[in-house]
Amino acid sequence: MKPLDPTDLRILNLLQEDAHLTNKEIAAQLGLTTTPVFERVKRLEEEGYISKYVALVDRAKLDYALAAFCNVQLKEHARSYLKQFEDEVRSLREVIECYHIAGMFDYLLKVVVKDMNAYQDFIVNKLAALNNIGNVQSSFVMTEVKYSTRLWV
Repeated sequence: MKPLDPTDLRILNLLQEDAHLTNKEIAAQLGLTTTPVFERVKRLEEEGYISKYVALVDRAKLDYALAAFCNVQLKEHARSYLKQFEDEVRSLREVIECYHIAGMFDYLLKVVVKDMNAYQDFIVNKLAALNNIGNVQSSFVMTEVKYSTRLWV
C-alpha cells in the first residue's frame, strides 16, 4: 500500500465535504488534470481509504424525531455471546450505530425512531428480546449539536 501524500489527503477532504464532486472538479481545485485525480481516487477506493459514498439525511424531515443512546450491559462476556449480540443488533433497523466499549457497559447503541412509543416498542419487543441482555440504560437526544462523518485528514 502506497503511503498517502498531501494530494491524497486533499482529495479525501474534498470528497468528505462533497461526495458529488467529479474528478474534473477535484482536479480544478488541486491544479491537476483529470487523469491523475481519477487514478488517485480509484487507488483510495481500492486500498479501502474510501469505503463507500453515502448521503446524510435529515432524520427530522423523515419524521424520525427521537434519537437515543442505549448503554447495554450483557450478562455473559464469552466471545460467542459477544458475536451473537453483534450479529443480532446489526439486523435491528432502529440501531444506526453500535460500538463495543470499555467501562461499565459493553455496548453503546445509537437508536433513531419516530417517537417515544416507537422507542418503547423497540426496547420491549426487540432489544429486550435478544439473548444475554443484562441491563440497558437510555439517554435521549434533546438537541443535535453536530452531525458529521468527516475525519479531518
